[in-house]
Amino acid sequence: MTEYQEAKYYSVDQDKQLKCELCPHHCIIKEDKTGICKVRKNIKGELKSLNYGKVSALGVDPIEKKPLYHFHPAKKVLSIGSYGCNMSCSYCQNWQISQQKPPLKDYSPQAIINTAQKKELDLIAYTYSEPTVFYEFMLDTAKLASKKGIKNILVSNGFIEEEPLKELTPYLAAANIDLKSFQDHFYKKHCQGGLDTVKKTIRYLADKIHLEVTTLVISDLNDDLDELQKIFNFLAEIDQDIPLHLSRYYPAYKLDNPATDLNLMEKAYQLAKKDLNNVYLGNVNLENSRDSFCSNCGDKVIKRSGYGVIKNYEAGFCKNCGSKIYGEFE
Repeated sequence: MTEYQEAKYYSVDQDKQLKCELCPHHCIIKEDKTGICKVRKNIKGELKSLNYGKVSALGVDPIEKKPLYHFHPAKKVLSIGSYGCNMSCSYCQNWQISQQKPPLKDYSPQAIINTAQKKELDLIAYTYSEPTVFYEFMLDTAKLASKKGIKNILVSNGFIEEEPLKELTPYLAAANIDLKSFQDHFYKKHCQGGLDTVKKTIRYLADKIHLEVTTLVISDLNDDLDELQKIFNFLAEIDQDIPLHLSRYYPAYKLDNPATDLNLMEKAYQLAKKDLNNVYLGNVNLENSRDSFCSNCGDKVIKRSGYGVIKNYEAGFCKNCGSKIYGEFE
């Protein structure tokens, strides 16, 4: 019989029904049932993590693929994912591992660290599937990585309760959070999630670690420029330097809307740049839209082509005017 790791953040009532407190769904989980995420199960009155140490994907990526553009540009990162998700987006790009159980390999936290060290990598990203639902494995690995001088990166939908986020954050160096829309009904209808928690996560992490944000712009769903402007305003109120990645949607999973109009992507890019200093386009080949510019003098400090990077800065400072570039650099 498989022994599963006990999950954190849950309570038990007198009928042995469990209330999961990891994310705002607060699933009431009966005996032998799982929560919405499908990876936290009530087994004999204890909440167990079904995906602890279960790795669906492990690979070496450029940091730009996360995407993180202002955190150690051009470095390689060990990326790991499991399976399961606490949202169910109709357009999910990784539905094979978020909504299904893919082939899995067993890894201990130490084995992940050993893999990173063997490959001479000092960055680990928890990504591919939603990492907050393999919380216990991520937390144990992140703690061990921190002791070994390896930096941890969270790539997440941000739908996590405050207490588990607070426990995890001291071991994180950077995060990219999806801000899928600025309308709660979008989250409820298309993702089975909620906006307010994601906003709280973004505010909290922006004050603690390096943060970047991604919005997938989807034709006819969240591509209204007035709505996108609300996202730009929200981020600018927190910090105008937060890098925002506006990514072009292509049909995926259950959604067959046409790919987002290129002209609209360019308009959104130009609009965002009025409020934010670091705006980028993904899945779009528009000149300069993936490059970084000094917010003081306007000089190009990083040129990106594919995942290749040409640096025009010294130790995180603009070569032309000497201003500090937002982010964390070598």
